[in-house]
Amino acid sequence: MSSTETIHVDGVWRSAASGARREVLDPADATTLAVVAEGGVDDTDAAVAAAARAFDGGAGVWPRTPVAERAALLRRVADLLQRDREEIALVESRDTGKTLEEGRVDVDDVTAAFRYFADLVVNEGGGRVVDAGSDEVHSVVVHEPVGVCALITPWNYPLLQASWKIAPALAAGNTFVIKPSEVTPLSTVHLVRLLAEAGLPDGVANLVTGAGDPVGARLAEHPDVDLVSFTGGLASGVKVARAAAPTVKKVALELGGKNPNVVFADACATDEGFDTAVDQALNAAFIHSGQVCSAGARLIIEESVRERFVAELARRAEKIRLGRGTEKGVECGPLVSAQQLAKVEAYVASALAEGAVLRCGGRRPEPSDVRPEGGYFYSPTVLDLCHGAMTVVREETFGPILTVETFHTEDEAVALANDTEYGLAGAVWTADAGRARRVAGRMRHGTVWINDYHPYLPQAEWGGFGRSGTGRELGPAGLAEYREAKHVYQNLAPKPVRWFAG
Repeated sequence: MSSTETIHVDGVWRSAASGARREVLDPADATTLAVVAEGGVDDTDAAVAAAARAFDGGAGVWPRTPVAERAALLRRVADLLQRDREEIALVESRDTGKTLEEGRVDVDDVTAAFRYFADLVVNEGGGRVVDAGSDEVHSVVVHEPVGVCALITPWNYPLLQASWKIAPALAAGNTFVIKPSEVTPLSTVHLVRLLAEAGLPDGVANLVTGAGDPVGARLAEHPDVDLVSFTGGLASGVKVARAAAPTVKKVALELGGKNPNVVFADACATDEGFDTAVDQALNAAFIHSGQVCSAGARLIIEESVRERFVAELARRAEKIRLGRGTEKGVECGPLVSAQQLAKVEAYVASALAEGAVLRCGGRRPEPSDVRPEGGYFYSPTVLDLCHGAMTVVREETFGPILTVETFHTEDEAVALANDTEYGLAGAVWTADAGRARRVAGRMRHGTVWINDYHPYLPQAEWGGFGRSGTGRELGPAGLAEYREAKHVYQNLAPKPVRWFAG
């Protein structure tokens, strides 16, 4: 397959119908990493048509494939992912800028997701029997695949987000068209190759590389698409929902967050507790250079320990080793694009203009042996004395920026944590078990960690409150997103009703 044949329709790899191409850049040095097809409306329509035929046309075998066989295919994909672990991790590292070790973790997490959904569907019952109050009636609720699914994924975790959609979609018996971010499409191309290698029938999995407009927009509005699952920014998610509305298709949106990391003073009462809380605050904010939808970008800390905590946090943040993600010893890679770098710089400038105090970072680092000239690097940045009216506190920056707010009481901490239009994730740090449960219970976020940050489980639902989106990924609810419930009522002894006398 040539480098520009990255559109996959009905089992065939091909270039864009228009012949258009796009360069994928290496964020570490801005050089060309790959050239891919730049799909358009014609490619999208062809992919949807193939998915529709594979679902309910003459070739529509996948929805009727026994559950055990679907689960077996998912497990084969998981095995292939592990076989290609190093290759995929390298692709993901070079494409997104994240470290090679983060790429390996992503492959392992993707593998776990495929295995989880395989186990989930194969261990289900045959439907929920409903008591109709009569021995002459058999009533059952069954779950069937939705149909053709449009899967639109973001640039920060392309492989992971693809798997969170593809695995449950296939487990439920759907067909799909996936559109990865045009910035980071390469690992999704590899994954679709593995699906074919694992034996997935032609037309079940279709891929169109290209821009959100026109490819994503066409998928959202397409009358033959039954469900659209989108992960990305709020503004784009609103456009997807608006485009999908006229056809009343199912819509699932994961739109990011502005996530609080709440630290009470008692969590820092011992040297070990203090060290752990600071270390986790760094992880919360700066993993993948902060380009994480659940990043703990808002440190909300009790005033009595603020100065000591922030001083140590800034000291350690300054020592984070930035560089090309494939280089040994590098802890954070570049931002994904020149556009993202410019956005981060603008957020820091606005914060300083609004009164924030720069404790570290706030600049592009000098080039070095591991930081090539032209790379999109930005130093981990800590902004102290922030408040909720600041743009940098309210908007998702998607970069290595940590803002610091303070509180005096538990009620004030909860109020600050919930003072956001988002509600994806957050954490509370305290040595008081009762307080931990109270605060976690009052936080309006889809995931709340207590004395930890960032872990997720494929068996636990992921999604948010408020403008963080609708629906859930992972867990039983993540599978339910790709299903329709059907009530089948069987009268075992039919007889006339005699409602009408004639």
